[in-house]
Amino acid sequence: MRLLVVEDEIKTGDYLHQGLSEAGFMVTLARTGLDGHHLAMTETFDLLVLDVMLPDVDGWRIVQSIREAGRQTPVLFLTARDSIDDRVKGLELGADDYLVKPFAFAELLARVRTLLRRSSVPVMTDQMRVADLILDLPRHRAMRAGRKINLSHKEFCLLELLVRRQGEVLPRSLIASQVWDMNFDSDTNVIDVAIRRLRAKIDDDFETKLIHTVRGMGYKLELDDEHD
Repeated sequence: MRLLVVEDEIKTGDYLHQGLSEAGFMVTLARTGLDGHHLAMTETFDLLVLDVMLPDVDGWRIVQSIREAGRQTPVLFLTARDSIDDRVKGLELGADDYLVKPFAFAELLARVRTLLRRSSVPVMTDQMRVADLILDLPRHRAMRAGRKINLSHKEFCLLELLVRRQGEVLPRSLIASQVWDMNFDSDTNVIDVAIRRLRAKIDDDFETKLIHTVRGMGYKLELDDEHD
């Protein structure tokens, strides 16, 4: 599941990014309201975790804007503004939940999962399958043809991204932003190296190849492809 966290406090943002990533989510962190608004309007997320007091565009305006644009992505406000009026305002503007800082991460995680279950967006299932490849999402485990594949955290996130967007050509820039939360630098080969390592574990020992290179465009996961 893809989460967008919009939080300008550096420590809080890093804490949320790490905690939610370790809980199995793919997390994009925006540190300004403008960046958060742009991402929420141009990309698809399963949930927004949104601060109210941001340095440029506040959370109220972001929620109002995305709702006016017809986007129904669930929104959880996470803010130090704890008055009843603020809570009512947030909910009336279209937020789905409101959690006041300081907060316990366990409660935040429970609310995130509850919102995902309630939403019309498909909730993360326990397993994903492509051919004989199975991903066990809660445990971050992968198996192919009944054989356990040992993957690092980033390798699992990369494989999950490829599986979730099966058949789509994913450019290096998208992979960098979704898995490494960084801007793609054309001078680095980090994505290509990661794909090679993942392919060695997922494909090298099997006759049917799943991970394919689409030259000049990126990578995709698909059964019976001819673009290598």
